[in-house]
Amino acid sequence: MNIIKNRYIYIAISVIIIAIGIGFMFYNNSQGKGFFNYDIQFTGGTSIEISLNGKEVNNDDINNMLKETINIDNAQIQLIGDGQSVIIKTRLLTQDERVAFTDAISAKYGLTDSDYSIRDISATISNEMKKTSFLAVLVSCIAMLIYVSFRFKNLKTGASAIIALLHDALVLISFYAIFRIPLNDAFIAAILTVLGYSINATIVIFDRIRENKGKTEDIDEKLINDGINQSLRRSIFTSLTTFFTVISLYIFGVESVKIFALPIAIGIICGTYSSIFIAGPIWYMLNNIKSKNS
Repeated sequence: MNIIKNRYIYIAISVIIIAIGIGFMFYNNSQGKGFFNYDIQFTGGTSIEISLNGKEVNNDDINNMLKETINIDNAQIQLIGDGQSVIIKTRLLTQDERVAFTDAISAKYGLTDSDYSIRDISATISNEMKKTSFLAVLVSCIAMLIYVSFRFKNLKTGASAIIALLHDALVLISFYAIFRIPLNDAFIAAILTVLGYSINATIVIFDRIRENKGKTEDIDEKLINDGINQSLRRSIFTSLTTFFTVISLYIFGVESVKIFALPIAIGIICGTYSSIFIAGPIWYMLNNIKSKNS
């Protein structure tokens, strides 16, 4: 597989996915929904848990009821316990809005006051925590840049690995924006987990390229292609093993686990893709710039 020859195709695929994600962000924001579907951990709001007592309720019914009674069309709705209960998370509701909504849903499904649990939730992920989380990602990337550059004795090697990590983060952010997955503290954990997994896969491939390189200074197309192809089976099998484990958690896990497992599964895919199709070609391109200028 000549990955270096087709490098612009692979890079274009990533650019298109990220561009689509950015497009969705601005479109949703123009519709008043915000760039992301922020969980109330970020924004604060009201959480309503309703015991359904065996009654069949779907998300569309609840969405329509919220729209008709209190003019809300972007609530987060989760059916839990095999549909025995539903949790609705939305902006902070006034007392009148709570009464209007609970009266409407009670009349439709024959519920009583004892079937409701309503509480206000403050924004637990404050601006300070957002800054701290961003700083944690930044520091980890700088540390990995230093480590990879020192390990391979080449700053451009570290730079190409970090560019691949930036690719993974942007693809995962695009995934959150396109599918409107609630953005909460699990997002921060998902980003850090995916970055750690991806850099490990990239270093394995870079190690093989370094072994093939020996004492020569040139990093040519054949050298990188050989290194990637020799590591290809190992990279794919390792990723598939991890992917199947995580997707099992998504299929069989509870709702709170699913929200974390799905982004991790997507992150494994994009991390494997970047390790094989992005990191090596970027390394080649950075060294090729040096060759042209010399």
